[in-house]
Amino acid sequence: MQKFIVGLLLLSVFLTGIGLLLKHLWIRTVVQQRWDDFTQQTPAMQSTSVAGTDAEERWWLGHWLFLAGFRRPGADVLFIVATLVLTLLGTLVAGGFRWSGLQQLMETSIVQAPGGVGETFLPIVWVAPWVLLIVLAATPWLLIRAARRKRVELVEQDLPLALELLSTLSEAGLGFDAALSRILKTRLAGRPLAEEFRRFQADLLAGRPRTQSLRRFSARLEIPSVSVFTSALVQAEQLGMGIARVLRLQADDVRSRRRERSIAFANALATKRVIPLVVCFLPGLFVWTLGPAFVQLFKMAETFTQAR
Repeated sequence: MQKFIVGLLLLSVFLTGIGLLLKHLWIRTVVQQRWDDFTQQTPAMQSTSVAGTDAEERWWLGHWLFLAGFRRPGADVLFIVATLVLTLLGTLVAGGFRWSGLQQLMETSIVQAPGGVGETFLPIVWVAPWVLLIVLAATPWLLIRAARRKRVELVEQDLPLALELLSTLSEAGLGFDAALSRILKTRLAGRPLAEEFRRFQADLLAGRPRTQSLRRFSARLEIPSVSVFTSALVQAEQLGMGIARVLRLQADDVRSRRRERSIAFANALATKRVIPLVVCFLPGLFVWTLGPAFVQLFKMAETFTQAR
């Protein structure tokens, strides 16, 4: 009991030290970032700046979190804290699973299965604590990865409709900025693509050139379809081409590429169904139908071995 109390005290001191250190690093990061943002902006941009729009100057973890939609100051520090805490929690869970006797109890129960079948599943029991540790430690990475994939999916869903509306309004006589303001009031409002378009408008109001604002818009998303779209707009802006024709060509191209992806996904379903069928369905079918026969066979083999 005394060892347990001492261990808890040491653990609390360790966690407190980590918390104070990370809090100091977080405050230092926030202050330095705000000072850099303030010193790099021109006086005309300081009144209309938009927080959290620069992705190029961030380090790799901050850049990854930025692309996933986590753009508040100190997001990378919070991610590191969550990873450390969950890793420590996974270590405690794995140690408790091993030292509490639960692992030995599971090993004993599996070994007692008739016919020696349970010995086949002993490696699963041996690696179970380490699997728990890895799963808990990787939970923040999996959540950020899922958020990034969800964000990309939403943007790719909204981009064809946005391009269709932009091309239609441009062909009707509206300028690009007026058409963009019009479509931001549609059902795209509140979604990632609309948020990035609003930041693009904020960059224009801040005095940045249109080509630079388009490149920043593409860098904040880093999605191939958006990169192709912005490259076409930048080229049209530099060459003085008509924006309506460019938007119509981009809308047709995005629609055709989306159709091709749908056809490829449909054609791949037959192959993808083989994996869950073989891994999940067939083993259960074999165990249900042939399991009792194998148990009897193992019992007979064990009886003959003992008689011999």
